[in-house]
Amino acid sequence: MPTSHSREPDIDRAREIAERGLILRTTVGSVVHGLSNPGTDDRDEMGICVEPPAYLLGFRRFEHFVYRTQPEGAPSGPGDLDLTVYGLRKWCHLALKGSPTVLLPLFVPDEHVIASTDLGRELQALAPAFVSRAAGRAFLGYLDGQRQGLTGERHATRTRELSSRHGYDTKYAMHALRIAHQGVELLTTGRITLPVGEPARGSLREVRAGGVPLAEVLDRLGEATARLEKASRDASLPAKSDVATIDGFLVDAYRRAWDANLTA
Repeated sequence: MPTSHSREPDIDRAREIAERGLILRTTVGSVVHGLSNPGTDDRDEMGICVEPPAYLLGFRRFEHFVYRTQPEGAPSGPGDLDLTVYGLRKWCHLALKGSPTVLLPLFVPDEHVIASTDLGRELQALAPAFVSRAAGRAFLGYLDGQRQGLTGERHATRTRELSSRHGYDTKYAMHALRIAHQGVELLTTGRITLPVGEPARGSLREVRAGGVPLAEVLDRLGEATARLEKASRDASLPAKSDVATIDGFLVDAYRRAWDANLTA
């Protein structure tokens, strides 16, 4: 049976909030990066919704709603859906911290936008306000966590892919290198290109296919980390995100959605 969960204890109510208040929903997994293997990957999607007044002004909170095709604890398989819908304020908090996955809806091409409203498009147009040198720290933190999971220094929670054949989780390794590549691009250009451009995409797909020995993968991760650290130091981006602009959008977005009675 499909599973759902949320910080809101009433799952049906949480689903209603996520669906009725939705302003943006996009693909965020391997497909959007151009790194999927057709017929083998699940579907990772992220949404952003405007919560009703009671969930922003009162004691109740809606932070996110999660829907998975598979039961809780079971790995997703080909074609399965993993969907997370964040409340707008929660999503902005995570994006301001520079989360590599959370930032993706700001940069996805139109063909990977599943649903969007005027507010969703206005949020995407605010991408430059979110991007800053501070994102470098977040990308470096994620990269270090991926490296530790790959080497066994900490437990990697996701399902291992091709580990018995190649001696390491090739998909996990690919995404570690992909995070580094996109972090450098974000810090040097202010945006993330989706799908990943060549020749980086071909190199990443080679890793996923198991065509690169683990020792070389770890060498590449070391080099990628050095490039990301350098980009973090040298980036001409603002030191911090434009919080005032984002805060102004939040206030306006909630007022407009509530006035139009678009929330549940």
